[in-house]
Amino acid sequence: MTYVAEQLAREWRFMLSQRYVIVLLGCALLVSSFSVITGITEVNQQRQTIERLKQADAIDRKEAQDKHDDAGSLAYYTFHLTYSTPSNLAFAALGERDVYPWKHRIRMLALEGQIYESDAQNPELAQIGKIDFVFVISALSPLIIILLFHDLLASERSSGRYDFVLSTAKSPMALWGARSVVRFVSVFVSLLLPFLLGAIYSGTAIADIVMVSLMCLLYLLFWLALSVFLGRHSSSAPRIASRLIGIWVLLAFVLPVLGDLVINKGVKSPEGGDILLVQREAVNDAWDLPVDTTMQAFLEKHPEYADYKNIQTKGFKWWWYYAFQQVGDQTATPLSKEYREAAMKKQSFATYAAFVSPPMLLQRGMTRLANTDAAAAFAYEAQIREFHQALRLFYYPNLFSSKDFDKSKLESLPQFESVIK
Repeated sequence: MTYVAEQLAREWRFMLSQRYVIVLLGCALLVSSFSVITGITEVNQQRQTIERLKQADAIDRKEAQDKHDDAGSLAYYTFHLTYSTPSNLAFAALGERDVYPWKHRIRMLALEGQIYESDAQNPELAQIGKIDFVFVISALSPLIIILLFHDLLASERSSGRYDFVLSTAKSPMALWGARSVVRFVSVFVSLLLPFLLGAIYSGTAIADIVMVSLMCLLYLLFWLALSVFLGRHSSSAPRIASRLIGIWVLLAFVLPVLGDLVINKGVKSPEGGDILLVQREAVNDAWDLPVDTTMQAFLEKHPEYADYKNIQTKGFKWWWYYAFQQVGDQTATPLSKEYREAAMKKQSFATYAAFVSPPMLLQRGMTRLANTDAAAAFAYEAQIREFHQALRLFYYPNLFSSKDFDKSKLESLPQFESVIK
């Protein structure tokens, strides 16, 4: 045990004497700290935005409820904020939150148009993404490992010191093992320390911290093993580095891009704009159709309102207006369902494709843990649909009633609550 400690202490002193190693470790700490700080800032801004919108939404809803008395007008003028709250781990892996919308204001009108026309993103900016912690670990940390370990043996061989240095140790494993351990632990601590501090600040669960640390450890060990394996016999450090960098480019960039292209090419999907167009055309055409034509399609989903003709209403009918809003959704449902199924199929294929790209596998694992992946976005959309359906079920009995609306019922108006799964 004393011999092992002496070897580690010697390698630690040797590492501190190498300026380029200290610079690399400093860069690792700096970049990791930057990614964690920007991640926490982004998450805090999203939470502040949500709180601000919740307050404004409550004020706006109260004003609408004070101004209008009938159920139809209340349903039309009342907006409802929906949102997806970022998890406590989201700062480390922002994932798809800069691609998929995480907030919507909806009304009890046709839903498909409200979903697919809101929060449009600039595709070029979305493609750039953000430098978060998972990006630093998956895409940048392999370079640091390569720079520190590609010449672990080669530099000694090329300088002619290999045999002499080896003679000072009991075995090659004692020498190179100690050097590898000291360097690897230094890199691991430099990269993970900012994350640990950020996780504590953000209130991240201990289990999530342990899981992320384990995932990062295994990922960095993969690159360590690859670097040592390719450099075990060669005496040309530049040749080893070029091979490792080529593998890094292939795994971190080429394979993910090719996989994305193949998946998008193989899985056909309608565009959100197509769904929006179909729904709007159905709603606009309904103004020129007979009421009974619209109601027949509506009654397929709500046969309990088949006696709508008995309602004594003159002129414009709110129940007819909201009926053709729902029929607009029903018309767009096949396209919308096809769109969601295609998106989920793409994500499923992308998961399988990630197994040939360790950087992508790490990113997908961490975004799933942080609840910031596409699956989380799909879950948020499902919550919107459930909430919108609850609004319809609340208003329909009052719309199809000849009695005046009792505003005390608004106390039981459905309220949206973000659910982090």
